[in-house]
Amino acid sequence: MDSYFLIISIIDIFVLGIMSILTKCNETLNLQQKKWFIRSFLLIMMISALEVITVAADQSSLSFRWIHIIANYLGFGLTPAVAIFLASAFDKNRSTKFAFLAEGAYLLFLAVSFPRGIVFYVDANNQYMRGDFFWIFQVVCFFSILYLLVMTLFIAGKYQNKSKNSLYLIAVFLLAGTTIQVVFPELHVTWLCVSLLAMLFFIYCNGMWQQLDELTGLLNPKSYLNKTSSLSRDMTLIVFDIDDFKQINDNYGHLTGDRCLKEIADCIKNAYSKVGLCYRVGGDEFCVLLNADADEENCYRMLIKELDLRRETLKILPYVSVGLASFVKGDNILKVKETADNNMYQFKKEQKKKRHTGELI
Repeated sequence: MDSYFLIISIIDIFVLGIMSILTKCNETLNLQQKKWFIRSFLLIMMISALEVITVAADQSSLSFRWIHIIANYLGFGLTPAVAIFLASAFDKNRSTKFAFLAEGAYLLFLAVSFPRGIVFYVDANNQYMRGDFFWIFQVVCFFSILYLLVMTLFIAGKYQNKSKNSLYLIAVFLLAGTTIQVVFPELHVTWLCVSLLAMLFFIYCNGMWQQLDELTGLLNPKSYLNKTSSLSRDMTLIVFDIDDFKQINDNYGHLTGDRCLKEIADCIKNAYSKVGLCYRVGGDEFCVLLNADADEENCYRMLIKELDLRRETLKILPYVSVGLASFVKGDNILKVKETADNNMYQFKKEQKKKRHTGELI
């Protein structure tokens, strides 16, 4: 066995072990996220070890032939599961269930097809050989990577992450790394690339989740402060305040209050996230940094429509007061915020007066 490959594999497994410990101690991730990241790292460690076994057993004593076969089967069979495990760190939904079912069907296919050497086989001399339909393995791996990429892009869009273009680079890196070993089988770099991918993916996801408000899924106050401290282009600052929110908590309890916050946050996100960044900056305070060329009136109409629709099922959903102010490059964001707040308080007074007199809002 190539001693360089063995040393790289040992380092790879050791680093993944450290990543598992760091993930377990991470305070940003929730329990599901921790569980699936750790499972992903452990799975990569196992497949890396299986690759070492296959390389050591290849063309060795015939007494190791079945070990060689089982190690190859598990290595080829579990490789697509890595992407599914990483995707599960985001959100386990119906598509994840289908992905696991597809993985199970693929494992069954490998087991049934092995005697015919369709994908791979180990000959009578204990030598590993690719089958005529080795491309099936490549296609399955490609679609597993594509599934991970699509899921990640969906979540990144959902949580307003603006660095999602880096995901394409990560995917290209992984495809390049796996292609190298397909073309040059003697270069065992695939699992080193997969390990680096998993770590980059962890860093990306961890950074994304650190920007979020846990309750509402909007960007959090720290993200707002970081963004507004470095604004370099014209935007519109819109502030939102929930009318009489204290009464919701006092009369219906904090759990109902939290539900109202989530519903309103979803409405704001649906109305504004395509043309701006949505934040929760306080208990019942939200704001949006809207692109200067966005149609603010159309977004506001969409917000009202969303709120009215949700009141059909949640009657007590409170009204929302809105204020805005333009930010021009070079302006003091604190003064812009003060102007927007003043406009919002004026809006609140006018709306309460209209509701008191029975006028439509």
